[in-house]
Amino acid sequence: MTTIWDGIREVLLPDIKNYLDITWADEVTDSKIWGIAVGGMSYLDSKIGTPQDYTMPGMHRDLLMDYVRYARDGAADIFENNYRHLILAAQNERRVIAYAAQTSDSTDQ
Repeated sequence: MTTIWDGIREVLLPDIKNYLDITWADEVTDSKIWGIAVGGMSYLDSKIGTPQDYTMPGMHRDLLMDYVRYARDGAADIFENNYRHLILAAQNERRVIAYAAQTSDSTDQ
């Protein structure tokens, strides 16, 4: 299965594995972790409201790492409840950036 995130797999997967303390190389584990990460990126993009760059540091990347940890441990169903405040903060950050860009564009005219 090809996804829009496959281009960042080489960059992001080692960071996710490091976060999870996975120190071994195994294609089955890598595929499982990457599948969880793709689901997490899709989920977080929908919650935050815009596609995020998960290769760059920020709240969205931290949320992804924790989402993968929860999902790997079979607890994805409680992730949103436990991280609601950070998801809302990421939504607000997106809105502030959009507002600042809109305000900047309108004052430039």
